[in-house]
Formats: sequence, C-alpha cells, structure tokens
Amino acid sequence: MSKKFYITTPIYYVNGKPSIGHAYTTIAADILARYHRMLGEEVWFQTGLDENSQKNIEAATKVGRGDDIQGFLDEMAALWERTFDSLGMTHNRFIRTTEKVHHQAVEKFWKVVEAKGDIYLGSYEGLYCQGCEAFKTENDLVNGLCPDHQKAPVTLKENNYFFRLTKYRDELLAYIGEHPDFIQPESRRNEVLSYIRNFMTDISISRETMNWGIPVPGDEKHRIYVWFDALINYLSGVGYANNQAAFEKWWPANLHLLAKDIIKFHCALWPAMLMSAGLPLPEHIFVHGFFTIDGQKMSKSLGNIIDPIEMAEKYGNDAIRYFLFREIPFGGDGDFSESRLVARYDNELANEFGNLVNRVLAMTEKYTDGVVPEKADGFLAGAWPAYHLALEENRLSDALDIIWNLIRQANQFVEQQQPWQLAKLEEKKMLNDTLYVLLETLRHIAWMIYPFMPETAEKLFAQLGLDAPKEFTQSFESAWVWGELEPGHKIAKGELLFPKAE
Repeated sequence: MSKKFYITTPIYYVNGKPSIGHAYTTIAADILARYHRMLGEEVWFQTGLDENSQKNIEAATKVGRGDDIQGFLDEMAALWERTFDSLGMTHNRFIRTTEKVHHQAVEKFWKVVEAKGDIYLGSYEGLYCQGCEAFKTENDLVNGLCPDHQKAPVTLKENNYFFRLTKYRDELLAYIGEHPDFIQPESRRNEVLSYIRNFMTDISISRETMNWGIPVPGDEKHRIYVWFDALINYLSGVGYANNQAAFEKWWPANLHLLAKDIIKFHCALWPAMLMSAGLPLPEHIFVHGFFTIDGQKMSKSLGNIIDPIEMAEKYGNDAIRYFLFREIPFGGDGDFSESRLVARYDNELANEFGNLVNRVLAMTEKYTDGVVPEKADGFLAGAWPAYHLALEENRLSDALDIIWNLIRQANQFVEQQQPWQLAKLEEKKMLNDTLYVLLETLRHIAWMIYPFMPETAEKLFAQLGLDAPKEFTQSFESAWVWGELEPGHKIAKGELLFPKAE
C-alpha cells in the first residue's frame, strides 16, 4: 500500500478576487503535492473558500447583492476556482464552507465537543477587530490599532457560547514540547508557546448578532463563529461526517500550510479543538511570512494588489512559481517586485537554464545527429539527497538553490570541455562522454524542476525525447539514478524554453 500525503492551504475569504498572496500559499502546496506524487505517494491536496465570514456578507451588500448572498458567493467561488485552474493547481478538493457536507461536519464536531463539557454559555465584552474577525487584547494592538488592518477594534458585548480553550493549556504545551517539529519554523513555534503560556483565554465560538453562517445545534439564535467553523474544513473535506473510510485513510493531515497572521487559530485553537473531540493532531503546521509589493504592504487602498493571472499571462505560470520561491525564502518575509522578476527571468531562466538546454541539444544534433551517445559518468554528487531533504523539510527555496547549482555546474562543464573544440580535434570519445553527461544531467534537472515548473519540465522531457510523467503509480527512484538515459535514443530539440522577457 502506498504512503499517503494530505496537504492543505487555509481556506480563503471570497470578499475579493484572489491576489498573488493567496496564490503564494496555494502554489507552495501544489509544489509539495507534486513532489510527493513524484515519490509515488497517494496525495490529497485540499484548498477552498471560507464563505461563512461576515466579510463576505459585507462585500455582497456593498455591490448590491445583500438579498442574494449565496448567489454572490457562488459567482465569487467560480472566479476563484477558474483562477486556481488557470494557475495549474492540482488540488483534489476545492471545499466551500456553504456545502451541506461541511455543515454536517461542523454540527457533528460541535456536538462531540459539547458532550465533552467543553462548550458553555457566557457573556463577553472585549475589543473586536472586524478585519480579523477576532477578539483582541491590548497586547495585540500597536498604538491602539490592529497591526494587520491599521484600524481600531470596536468594543463588543455579547452573550455567546465559549470553548474551554484554557483547559488544554498544559496538554498543548506538553504536546508541542514532545513534538518540536509540529510547528515550523522554530520562530513561529516560540511565538505560539509564548501565546499559550501567557495570553491564551477561553474563546467565544458563537455570535448572537450574525444572521449568516451555521446555526448552533439546538440554539438557532446563535451562529457558529467563523473560525470554529472554518478550521473544521480540514475534516469535512476528507469525509468526517459522511465517509468514515475516507476519513480514516486521510486524517490526520500531514501538513497544514498558512500565513503568520492566522497562527494562533491553527497552532493553539485547532489542536485544542481536536484534543477535545478525541481526534489525532496534524503531523506538521508550517507558517510562512508575508511579502510586500515593491517595499509596501499589499492593500486595496494603495492599489498595489497583484493579480496572479495577469502576471502569469505576461511571464508564464512557471516563471511566477519559480520567482516566488527563488526570491522569498519559504517561512520568512519577502518582497515582490516585477523588475526583479524580469531580472531573474532573463538572467537565470533564459540565460542560465534555457541557454544551457538549447546549447546542449543543438550540439547533440550537430555532433551526433541528435542521437544519445554511449554512457559516461557524471557529477551529481549528492544533489538528490540534498534535494529530497530540502523538500521533506519544506525548504522550497533551498531545493531551488540545489537545482540552480547543478545548472551552473553544467554550464561550467560546457565551458571547460568545449565540445566544439573536441569536435574540431576529432576527440570523438571525449566529445561523446561530454554530451552524454550533459544530456543525462538535463534529464535529472527535468525531474528536479517538475514540482516547481511542471510545464517547463514537460517541455524538457519532450526535447530529450522522453515521455513526460503524467501519473505516478509507483516509486520513481530509478528516475534519479545516473545513467537512465539510453544510448541510441533520439532527442527532439524544440523552441527555446524561456525567450527573453520583453
């Protein structure tokens, strides 16, 4: 039986079009999903939309759709799905929290936690950030403002249902201590530990004032708080309420990916909810940073929201995927700049990589009539183990570094060996050895770039005269053994992989 890998993105609000920020997390998940399929694992990649948020209702009302909220959500969901499809995402499940199966899962989960004695009715008055849809403490604010939305929270007083989050303080601290790689990277784990020890309180999990969302079982006057509802998508999408066999197969998730602004919900509230419900915790939660746009925070008011589709139409999906994880170390903060994208496109994709492929294939056509020569030993020297380790540890940028070191080594090898001189001197054996090493290195590079730049990898496989991998039904370890490119095989030089950006 093949190993399974269940990866998720957070579910996104549909109060606006998807931005490059939403694409960032989803592309990261897609890269890792493709990598694990490449290993022969059975993968479940889940993304989707949070449609029970007050933000969505406000957005519908703003455009005159307040009397047809579901219709507005349906249209926005279709837009998001088209965007993810256009960007080449390979998700297995696009979940929407207005789905019947999700409502059933939330109701089931609520009843289980309630039966445990972990839900109680109480009164709460506090500072509420409407942008975050979360209560804030004074410690969360900077100069009285929410640091993420730069707005003062409102004072809210309600009679709500509460979850006994503090009941699980010691259990959470013990679990994180015993599983140091549960929350990654380490800086985020330390942040969560500080929050749990010093600031965590019981959390309100219903709203009396909302008329949209999932009703509290047994109390129709209350709607379930959006975060308590939204987190359960990770269960409902794999059959928690309607398919026990699927649920047992996929849960627990192997990896939740998310941005640092929702860390408390995913790394404190969610594990405590699962503990209360008697369910296993996800294996890993990886928290990435934010990125600015040309040094400024991305915001509608500044007009610097980047549409990922427009960028992809301009430079290609693969160039966007490459740039995001080459430019911004995954897990840290970074900056998106179109001028730097163009620079990396021209210097690294076109000059270093594309030119290498073009030269090697052109020389093979010229000197061996496009036929792969006899095998010769190459210089991979530890590249694959380092590559695998980087991706197992979610170090996407490091994996790209390993690939680019190999590309640069291959370019240096061309300059050292000078095949054109070997041909001139009629050093046939040395020429053939050089060409084989370069062609076989390109085959390995095609495999390595596949998760990051799948369209480019498929083109490179085709140029090498090989079938591009479509389905991974077994382990492909032989693919990264040296010498799999067979002598006598015919290459098929095609168009440039990366024509210079205009």
